[in-house]
Amino acid sequence: MARILVTGASGFIAKHIVLKLLEEGYHVRGSLRSMNRAGEVIDAVRPHLTDQADLEERLTFAELDLLSDDGWDEALDGVDALLHTASPFPIGAPDNEDDLIRPAVDGTLRALRAARSAGVNRVVLTSSIASVMEREGLPDGKTLNEDDWSDASSPSIDAYSKSKTLAEQAAWDFVRDEAPELQLTVINPGMVFGPPLDRHFGSSLQLLQRMVRSKDPALPQICMPIVDVRDVAAMHVRSLSAPASIGHRHLGSAGVMWMPDMAEVIAEQFPDRKIATRRAPNWLVRIIALFDKQAREAVPRLDRKVSVDSGRAREVFAMEFIPADEAIRAGAAYLVEHNLV
Repeated sequence: MARILVTGASGFIAKHIVLKLLEEGYHVRGSLRSMNRAGEVIDAVRPHLTDQADLEERLTFAELDLLSDDGWDEALDGVDALLHTASPFPIGAPDNEDDLIRPAVDGTLRALRAARSAGVNRVVLTSSIASVMEREGLPDGKTLNEDDWSDASSPSIDAYSKSKTLAEQAAWDFVRDEAPELQLTVINPGMVFGPPLDRHFGSSLQLLQRMVRSKDPALPQICMPIVDVRDVAAMHVRSLSAPASIGHRHLGSAGVMWMPDMAEVIAEQFPDRKIATRRAPNWLVRIIALFDKQAREAVPRLDRKVSVDSGRAREVFAMEFIPADEAIRAGAAYLVEHNLV
């Protein structure tokens, strides 16, 4: 059976990918920054497996760092495909954008160079809708597709979107200019919600946590493409048996929602909780932005409505996306049931 290297295997999305790969019969080698987290990944996927037999043989690990060449040759030995999911996802705006950009770009190129050196030609890269929709002058109501790119040179782009844009561009440039033998597929998910496999999901569900806790008395009018983590995992795994995906980007979105509407979904789900659903006036967000870096990054998105064309993903991967409100409810339910809010 084919063996797949999944980088960043302890991540929110990556754990679901590992689970899906194992369920489909693949053997998985997961990369971690520290082998101390191997047990965490095993414990996360084990309860959800139909067949738990020989799990320690089917799921093994390698220690890798995005900023170091050490260990990549060994990690890719005997591997049939690379799924590169590892990339920093911040809780807040970093003081130095290079703390995100350098590991994202350098790590992506390091992974691709190692794959080429090991003769592993099949590569799937986890990018983001952030590399598609962040640019100035975006027409209100525009439908975004795979031809759209964020403008990494824009002074208003946030550090995370810049890191994902530059990393994905670097990947495509590398394949075009230095390694045309690599068969690259890129997955560009929207804001990823849905149920985590365990309590170790990093910053991925922080927005839902804030909403359930009513940390913010009012919410900015920001429009977000949303996708369930289970669908993101399915897109990655299905790409391995979808030659038509090679050489293309694939946007993953079940639909878009305004932040106050997202809070309304949670308020209806938990009527006993006082969930803030009010819209924050734009003038207030702009005043807060004078003192708060996260608010400053939100200002260019205020009242900007977008939609996302996920037609290619639906066609190539036969995707039927879990509705956005279901993804929100599933994520919020996990947080409440496990006392994480």
